[in-house]
Amino acid sequence: MRVLVTGGAGYIGSHVVKALRAAGHDVAVVDNLSRGHRLAVGDVPLIEADLLDRPALDWLFATYPVEAVLHFAALSLVGESQEQPGRYALNNVGGTVTLLEAMVAAGCPLLVFSSTAAVYGAPARMPITEDCPLEPTNTYGETKLFVERMLRRFDTAYGLRSISLRYFNAAGADPDGELGEDHEPETHLIPLVLGAALGQRPAVEILGTDYPTPDGTCIRDYVHVTDLAEAHLLALTALASGAPTAAYNLGNGQGFSVREVIAAAERVTGRAIPVREGPRRAGDPPSLVASSDRAEAELGWRPRYGDLEAIIGTAWEWHRRHPHGYGRGDAR
Repeated sequence: MRVLVTGGAGYIGSHVVKALRAAGHDVAVVDNLSRGHRLAVGDVPLIEADLLDRPALDWLFATYPVEAVLHFAALSLVGESQEQPGRYALNNVGGTVTLLEAMVAAGCPLLVFSSTAAVYGAPARMPITEDCPLEPTNTYGETKLFVERMLRRFDTAYGLRSISLRYFNAAGADPDGELGEDHEPETHLIPLVLGAALGQRPAVEILGTDYPTPDGTCIRDYVHVTDLAEAHLLALTALASGAPTAAYNLGNGQGFSVREVIAAAERVTGRAIPVREGPRRAGDPPSLVASSDRAEAELGWRPRYGDLEAIIGTAWEWHRRHPHGYGRGDAR
């Protein structure tokens, strides 16, 4: 298929672009490069544009008459979303609505949406299934939930079918060593821990030690980025085969606390990792662990990287070989 990937220069998007190409799809990327990296795209056509720029999107769909869109472009920092709710609403919701309207005008009928476990907020039961109440505790989750609901409206109004994939914590790096995780600023736990192991930061800050969990720190379900990429290909295939609009959880089905992640990283790296304890981050629920049974039953998806140390190991190899990520400045 001819596929457009929004945010394809970002962490998950770039891994999906690589998987799409390996599967034989014809891929183009649109990214404003505010947080993505040109080097992560390789030789795939990259259109530098913002999704709020409707004329640019109209030109793009006329130039690249794609059959489907995989939509990753979004602001995604939980703490920042609490501090700048208007910015997140404009970018994540406004940009997506502009994209959807451009898709309708161009006759592009299929979309795979990068959603999040944050749409559930702080669920009362674990593991989380897709029928759990949708009650986000932060602005980021609110914007993703609004988009999911808008996608159903666009299906009803225009026949634009979509699959929303609610990731839990994306982690790891391309096993081939070509792609990895490089954010500025970095807020994800595993790269922060590995940065401390490399001596690039003095310590890892644990954000909250008084949660109602066995060791007082947040529990999260870590899913390898390569497994996420495979899920996107399966979702695209399902839509192309006539699947209806739907939403699926993507996780490993087991949770690890912040302290457990740090201990696993020490085993993988063979290095002591200094820790500093700090206050909770606003909007963080205590525990998020997925049930991915529906994705397995309906999409045929099953994660291959179920072991935390194996996930961290791929990330460690990339960060060790690329201590400065993709680089800064012109190489960004």
